[in-house]
Amino acid sequence: MVGEHVLSRRERQLMGIVYRLEEASAKEIMEELSDGSSYSTVRTLLRKLVEKNQVKHKEQGLKYIYSPVVKRRTAARRAMERVISTFFEDSSFLAINSLLEMQKGGITEAELNELEALIDRKKK
Repeated sequence: MVGEHVLSRRERQLMGIVYRLEEASAKEIMEELSDGSSYSTVRTLLRKLVEKNQVKHKEQGLKYIYSPVVKRRTAARRAMERVISTFFEDSSFLAINSLLEMQKGGITEAELNELEALIDRKKK
């Protein structure tokens, strides 16, 4: 997809924090990391995310406040499209089947009912 950049594991980790907080300073993001990353490391990663057009920043006093460029739902959809293309031969069916067969984080009865309702709506 045009304009997309591959993110490293650390960049994805920071994006998860930015999505969860919606807006945050580098210090607030650093405090969310459990690995003891330094402030300068977090700032460097955030600069790279700005360059990759994943986050934007605005000045608030003497600090920058970072927020995602793309809504989480849109980013998740794009990521799923890449996964389906890469691992499931562009087949949503194969991807869904794989998810349903997974043991970890099994699907509850209520979630299965919601999926059935969604499938019924898609059929109409």
